[in-house]
Parts: sequence; C-alpha cells; structure tokens
Amino acid sequence: MATAAPQPVTGMLHSWDLSTGVDGPGTRFVTFLAGCPLRCLYCHNPDTRSMRHGRPCSAQEIVREAAKYTEFIRASGGGATVSGGEPLLQPALTGELLHRFKHELGLHTALDTSGFLGARADEALLADTDLVLLDIKSWDRALYRRLTGQRLDPTLDFARRLADLGREVWLRFVLVPHLTDPAANIEGVAAFAASLGNVTRVDVLPFHKLGAAKWRALGLDFPLADTPVPTPDQIARARAVFAAQGLHTV
Repeated sequence: MATAAPQPVTGMLHSWDLSTGVDGPGTRFVTFLAGCPLRCLYCHNPDTRSMRHGRPCSAQEIVREAAKYTEFIRASGGGATVSGGEPLLQPALTGELLHRFKHELGLHTALDTSGFLGARADEALLADTDLVLLDIKSWDRALYRRLTGQRLDPTLDFARRLADLGREVWLRFVLVPHLTDPAANIEGVAAFAASLGNVTRVDVLPFHKLGAAKWRALGLDFPLADTPVPTPDQIARARAVFAAQGLHTV
C-alpha cells in the first residue's frame, strides 16, 4: 500500500519582514505569526493579537519566500526569526519553520516569545532553535498580571528549562515609567536573569507610543496614552541594574 504524502503544515501568518539588530544577530527574515494570549497594555502591534488578522499560509510558502534572501542574510551573519503575536500559539507551524530554516536554508534560528506558552515548545522545536528572545515584562506578579492579563510563572518555568538545556537567551525588558520602573522590579528581573547562566544579552527597551495609531485603527483605546516615555537617565539607570549583575546590556 502506498504511503500517503505528508500533509503540509499550515497556520495563520500576519506578515514577514527583513530586519536588522532587534530580532537577533545580523539581518533577519522575521516571520510574524498571528495570535497572542497576552493583552499587554503597551503592545505596539495589537493587530497581531487575533488570529482573524492573519491569513492562512503554509510553512512551504514562508520558507520559499525566505530562500530568496538567504545569500544576503548569510553575508550579514544573520538568520531567521519566528515571532508574533506569540509563535508558540501555533507550535506546529513554528517548529516546522525553525526546522526548515535551519536544515534546508542553513540559517541561524531564533524564537521570539513571551514564554507564557513555553510548555508547548517540545524538544524537537527547541533543538532547532539557536537563540530565544525572551520577554520578562515584570518581576512583580501582580504587576505582570495587570500588564498582560496572564501569570508570570509559566515564563519563569520556561526560562529555567532553557537554562537547563543550555539554550542561548537574549532577555527583553520594556521600561515603562510608573509601571515597570520601580527599582525592586528591575532588580528582581536582573537577579533572575543572572542566575540562569545562559542570558548573553539584555535589551532594555524604552516604552514608546508608535503603535497607538494601530489601536485607534482597531477601534481600541490605547491604555497608556497618558504615560510618558522614559528619559535617557531612566533608561541608563535601568541598564545599570542589569549590568551590575554582570549581564551584557544594550
């Protein structure tokens, strides 16, 4: 009896882009998948939160598009990043993309995630991931719930799992005045990151309002419209807290 051909792996794609510097080393082919379980108050891409804002797409279609840029990407020391939304909301498509980016195109791979759905990342998916870009949005659990609508602990569990596997992590922390900027909150994230042993870079990302127009376009009020952006001194102080823990901070 003939073996049935494997079914193509499909999912909901929001968009793709080429970026430099913020989604992993070098120039990256970045796949943004649709859907996210978090409802971050400062989300700058609220249009990626819902699956209905994506379009059906196969892994083959995305890999075919990425293949057009592989020579340019390799020359820059770059690779491919799967982002969102939250890519682990679609673990089958995410795993297929990481596998094919790595083994078919020979690219360095990165997974950009909040870690909330880290339990959905199986061993095969993580084996095909060279770098994890991990958001830890707050150390204070009540504040994390207020910021995202979800619990912090799944993200911390995923971070510890990545450390046990020796998977390289770039940690991201968004500095929001009057929310995430208390010293104790930053110190908690920094001490945890330092304890893992696999965090090679920390990005302190200043809160901004560049996504406010997207909120309006979706008929939504931007919750932090009246929140100021951090000053250069506030950013420098936050970075100094991470640096004091021996972490490379940008």
